[in-house]
This record gives sequence, C-alpha cells and structure tokens, in this order.
Amino acid sequence: MWRLLPVLFFLLPTGANAQTIVGTAKVIDGDTIDIGGQRVRLHGIDAVEAQQSCNRNGERWNCGQDATALLSSLANGKPVKCKQRAIDSYDRIVAICEVGWSDLGEAMIDAGLAVALPQFSRAYLENEALAKRRRTGIWGSEFDVPADYRAAHPTDYRPPERPKVNPQGTPQRPFVQSNRSSGVYYRNCAAAWAAGAAPIYRGQPGYRPEMDGDGDGIACEPYRGRR
Repeated sequence: MWRLLPVLFFLLPTGANAQTIVGTAKVIDGDTIDIGGQRVRLHGIDAVEAQQSCNRNGERWNCGQDATALLSSLANGKPVKCKQRAIDSYDRIVAICEVGWSDLGEAMIDAGLAVALPQFSRAYLENEALAKRRRTGIWGSEFDVPADYRAAHPTDYRPPERPKVNPQGTPQRPFVQSNRSSGVYYRNCAAAWAAGAAPIYRGQPGYRPEMDGDGDGIACEPYRGRR
C-alpha cells in the first residue's frame, strides 16, 4: 500500500480544511517533516531550532542538531499518519503525527528536546513536567525558548511572502478565504477566546483580517513575551 500510494490526502468531514496525510516522512528539523513535498509541523510542541545551541555543564551543546537527529531516528523514511489541526504562517500543515502507535510530538517532549505549547494543546503538559523534574534534555541546560531564539534571529525565520499571480502574470494581493458561508462570526478576540475557538488561522471559520493585528495569518493569538 505504501509503495503504491506514498502520499494520501483524505478530506475529513469535521474541522476547517481538516485532512489526514499518510506517507513517507523526510525530517526537516526537530518539529517539522516533509511528506511528498508538503511541509508538516508537529502540533502542540516547539522543538529547539536546528541551528540553536544550549549550555550544559558550562559547555556548548548543539541541542538543535540533537533534536533533528532524534526526530530523524523516529520518522525519517518511515510511514507516518498526520491529522491536521491548522495551517501556520509558514503555510505548513500543523498536525498530530504518528509512526505506528508512537506520537512524534510526545516523543520529542519526553526526550526533553521540545517545549509544550499549552495555548495550542494541553496534551503534552504532563510529559513536559516529568521531563523538567528529571532534567531531561534541555531542562538540564541553559537554553533560549525556541520562540525567543527565532525572535532574536528574525531574518532566518521570517514567514515567506508568496504573492499570487493572476492569469495576466501580474502579482495580486494574497487570497484570504471568506468566512461568510461558514456562518461563524466573532465580534472580537475576546469572544473568540470565550468560545474556545482562538487562535484562528487564516482560512478557518471566524477568521477576519481585522482580528489579525500583525498580519501573520493567525488571529487572536496569545501574547508571547520573553520568559
């Protein structure tokens, strides 16, 4: 089955633009894989970046490279099944991915090479707490939270700008899917959070550009200050 159909996309009946992706994984970094040319970001976690280093026992540790190596050992060249949860500002599918019965996001948290993102999922909080108590991986070192590391290197992690081109070959403004047909409308972000719908990604029911203050494709996202 895998050799005949290396990548399958199944449209699911629930959720905005939800789909299941089945195929062979190519690991990009500690929380991103490629399946048949489609980038997939692991849901609910944030692994240390591939170029990132940590300080362990007074010595430099290439923790980002170790994160990539671990995910590679778990998934590279193997069949994976990913259930979409969203689309991020880099146009990647955000999904829960499994190899067999193993949740890849959970495995990265257990190894102490990724932090949990409770604003998106609370599924990995207990695993993260255990890794902290055991001082596993990054929790036994000095490190920058991956979001802070990216903020300190904005040129390397700026979302791509991909203007669409009309039939005449001239660029046009990026398309934003209308939500009028969905019948979902939130007066403001407070209402979206109260309904349990926030953050809302571009293309999902309820998304409006007016609620996306920084224009990154994510409306009503939580404030992320430095820790």
